[in-house]
Amino acid sequence: MTDSFELHPDLQRDGLPVLDLPLSRVLLMDDASYPWLILVPRRPGLKDFHDLDREHQHRLCDEISHCSQALQSLFKADKINVAALGNVTPQLHVHVIARFTTDAAWPAPVWGKVPARPYDQLVRNERLQALTAALGEGLFPE
Repeated sequence: MTDSFELHPDLQRDGLPVLDLPLSRVLLMDDASYPWLILVPRRPGLKDFHDLDREHQHRLCDEISHCSQALQSLFKADKINVAALGNVTPQLHVHVIARFTTDAAWPAPVWGKVPARPYDQLVRNERLQALTAALGEGLFPE
């Protein structure tokens, strides 16, 4: 990818690095309330999905699907939510969130329902290891 890509400070603060896919940096949202990934295309200056060229739009959709399948496989979610809002953090990023009928925000969106609960170190390390393994399996070529 390009050297001029920089992760927005909000994403640096809230996300834990998991791995890089061919297009996107994958972060784990530091909120133990939900298994929650954030995909950030490693291209400078992107705000919206349509800012990507057609090839990269398709690649991002493939990566969203890959992350959704990994979350479903690992956590047996009742629903996988996918959202790209960017109203607060302008850099293009996509949330992929495993949801459960028993989670604190169900059935509403996760934003603003309960305060974020950062991972404790042991659970964070276990989750990062499991996600890295799951997302690295069957990784598609560049």
